[in-house]
Amino acid sequence: MESLYNILPKDGDVNFFPHLFTEEESDVYLNDLQHEIEWKQEPITIYGRTVMQPRLTAWHGDSGKIYAYSGITMQPRAWTPALLKIKQRIETVSPVVFNSALLNLYRDQHDSMGWHRDNEKELGINPVIGSVSFGATRTFQFRYYTDKSLKRSLELAHGSFLLMQGKTQHHWEHSLPKRSAAKGVRVNITFRVIK
Repeated sequence: MESLYNILPKDGDVNFFPHLFTEEESDVYLNDLQHEIEWKQEPITIYGRTVMQPRLTAWHGDSGKIYAYSGITMQPRAWTPALLKIKQRIETVSPVVFNSALLNLYRDQHDSMGWHRDNEKELGINPVIGSVSFGATRTFQFRYYTDKSLKRSLELAHGSFLLMQGKTQHHWEHSLPKRSAAKGVRVNITFRVIK
């Protein structure tokens, strides 16, 4: 499977597979995920302030794989048939078998994700994060943690897969910014390994 390797200039390991899923597969998965997942919007705590997340989320995975971030503790719901099929596909190009997934539903161009690192202790020392995108193309940004001027970005399109591993979460933050132009719905699944 064709990938772009490595998109980061230093201290990280990120592979991008622009077309891991076909257009037809991606259309089916987008529809399934929008309608079969129990989406919710929850408050998070950022720098001591509680705000509503600017997107909808869900947490699925193996039994007992609890995940906590920004004041939220998430208990896993069971894998759906669609999530299992997606997981099996990405594991053909991933070095790990994933046991959990954080799902994000971006309703339009106003939904977003701020700068952060996926470095919670339950993800291990060098987390492997597998990020699948279905729906509207959105810009995904990286910036170096100790030098904010060092940045990279790419377009995450319908059916694409981004694999972050190695020291990426130590040295690089990532975000999905708001956009002024109209954008349709986007579902993103970030597969993880909870230790």
